[in-house]
Amino acid sequence: MSNRKIRAVGACAAATIAAALCSTGAASADTVIALPGGEIVKSLSDGTVVTIRLVGESASINPSMGATPVHRNAWVSGSAQVELSSGIGGSIFPGYTVACQVNIAGGGVTGGVDGSLDWSNGKNVKPSVGAKSGGNLSLGPGQAESFYVLDLEQADDFGNESHKKRNKFKATSGSVTWADETIGLNGCGGYAQARAFVSVEVETANVVSWVTLWGQPFSLG
Repeated sequence: MSNRKIRAVGACAAATIAAALCSTGAASADTVIALPGGEIVKSLSDGTVVTIRLVGESASINPSMGATPVHRNAWVSGSAQVELSSGIGGSIFPGYTVACQVNIAGGGVTGGVDGSLDWSNGKNVKPSVGAKSGGNLSLGPGQAESFYVLDLEQADDFGNESHKKRNKFKATSGSVTWADETIGLNGCGGYAQARAFVSVEVETANVVSWVTLWGQPFSLG
């Protein structure tokens, strides 16, 4: 075979490889989802009206960062806004619940799942089941776990380092915005979902209460 023919074959092979790589890249491209957010309005026992909004919510989904079917990765963004008709202030706890082969469309995930949240009881008591910090999770089928978006470092009353999962506000309004927060899921061989939540501890002259807004569930693949 002449050198000219060898070069031609090599060029064709290179073109074929490039086309394959381009095809693979297109197949694994991120999927950007614009989410509707949400709003909840609740009247407390002393008449204070609490309004929570989740706005500008979106998710960019990469179905297999680990190059296996059990890996998922997403980058999520949003903004939580709180308004009180009257009050002293409060704390905003934004986060996400992630589930593997669990339907989380109905609200707080309860009953037989790990690390779930049930903040819909309407009582003026902080929930006994909390969430972790950080969105790198390992979940098997039938499991769900929640995590907080914020991890604010500050000194405690004794000067030691502490980490807070909330953004405090004073008076009658507050907000917190996050961008490209990572959700990394490992070990889930079935379908996976995630759902944002914004839980707010509200303090007035007469009551301390918790109100939670849930966003719309979205698929992680």
